[in-house]
Amino acid sequence: MTVSIWLSLFAISLLGAMSPGPSLVMVSKHTLAGGRANGLATAWAHAAGIGVYAFVTLIGLAVLLEQSPLLFQTISYAGALYLAYLGVNALRSKGGVAARLEAGNKVSIWASAREGLMISLLNPKIALFFIALFSQFVAVGTELSSRAVIVVTPLVVDGLWYSLITMLLSSAIVLEKIRTKAQWIDRISGVVLIALAARVIYMV
Repeated sequence: MTVSIWLSLFAISLLGAMSPGPSLVMVSKHTLAGGRANGLATAWAHAAGIGVYAFVTLIGLAVLLEQSPLLFQTISYAGALYLAYLGVNALRSKGGVAARLEAGNKVSIWASAREGLMISLLNPKIALFFIALFSQFVAVGTELSSRAVIVVTPLVVDGLWYSLITMLLSSAIVLEKIRTKAQWIDRISGVVLIALAARVIYMV
């Protein structure tokens, strides 16, 4: 793989990571509810999910999903239901930022990582991203080293981007100000997640 091709892969991976959506909402929520460690756990678990998509694209997921619309619809509906579930919980503050802060409950690292991974694996937008854009690099990397780069690059870029978001949100000054608005954060997050779920169902 040449440097120019890798730079193209890097740029596409960065644009994908920076695209606002449920992943940003999830990382932000766990950072505010649990702190920097929880935010980083969410970020890198989400990145692991990105790595899974990159890997399965290499072994033919793109072709499989193109030839099996039913499979893609199943993934899309599962993702939409999960987004809606998280959105409703946030609106009700059931397990949301406000409820956790009020109860004094610290969110476990495992819970943060689990939700980060699930929001990644069940997000049909990510599947579509890899099919439409990322799969073009599959034919370029035939050597084992090139394939490793194709998988690792989006994983690391995604993890570093959301780690940056976590570091910014978990600074003492920012964190204290945002936590005073915890209930509004839950409500906004809930509306965004439900809207994203509705959009996914509409587009399928």
